[in-house]
Amino acid sequence: MSLPDAPEARAGARIVRVPEDRAGQRLDNFLLGQLKGVPKSLIYKIVRSGQVRVNKGRAKAERKLEAGDEVRVPPIRVAEQGETVPPPKGFLAAMEAAIVFEDARLLALNKPSGVASHGGSGISHGAIETLRALRPGQSLELVHRLDRDTSGLLVVAKKRSALTELQALMREDPSVKGQRIAKRYLALLVGRMPDGVMSVDAPLHVGLRQGGERHVQVNPSGKPSLSHFSVIERRGGHSFCEVRIETGRTHQIRVHAQHIGHAVAGDPKYGDADVNRRLREQAGLKRMFLHASTLEFSLDDGRVPYLLNAPLPPELSAVLDALSG
Repeated sequence: MSLPDAPEARAGARIVRVPEDRAGQRLDNFLLGQLKGVPKSLIYKIVRSGQVRVNKGRAKAERKLEAGDEVRVPPIRVAEQGETVPPPKGFLAAMEAAIVFEDARLLALNKPSGVASHGGSGISHGAIETLRALRPGQSLELVHRLDRDTSGLLVVAKKRSALTELQALMREDPSVKGQRIAKRYLALLVGRMPDGVMSVDAPLHVGLRQGGERHVQVNPSGKPSLSHFSVIERRGGHSFCEVRIETGRTHQIRVHAQHIGHAVAGDPKYGDADVNRRLREQAGLKRMFLHASTLEFSLDDGRVPYLLNAPLPPELSAVLDALSG
């Protein structure tokens, strides 16, 4: 992929009027819908460089659009190789089988570990691109994201109204009138956690390491972050836990677990390499043991309740069995 030079941009740019049902959408997300297959990093680049204009003026990626706004969308040359190749048939079948809930508004996927929520950064087909290939012609938008190595519930909106209401719940927007979304994960934490509920209230700051890799740390200048850990049972000297999170920060559970001295088993970034190696050899743990198991929320101002569940993947259940032997 490459950015167009100025003459191409002037010649081939198009003006898109924001429809009523896209009012309130961020500029970067609007552009992702207009420029299918273009990675988010490139979207940010063309916005920063001023090639995207809103009502003839420069705008930031996080700007909320209004109905009737005129957005200048520059031409982006997308390399034919890779973009025109559909996801492999086996991957399509696996994603179809991973759907655990669907109605007229939402689709919920039990995302396997190792599958990115969306493509980009060298990943041709993420979960959302594969779902769109399975459902051509349908409007499908990610409500939220999961780390690539985390399995579990990934929710996709089929209607714009469901997308905006769920995203407001996710960011605890005051407009949702006290409604909350309950997010529960299952995790194997290294070592023996104490009984009861351990609440971790520690602000998190996202930094970038050399090469652009994100690294999150507990830092007083970070965003408020609150997690609640409770032991379900102990297996082989480690702690199988339920984790409830009240905020949705990047790598929140993984960093909070590291912060209290009980890293997520198999975590390659924040975990203990020696313990991870032993768990791989002794219990067959070949991935991070973190699974988004439950989402509970209501739509239509609390009138329509949802309780979504994704069962623990077989490879993680096998690890628990191996540790109990």
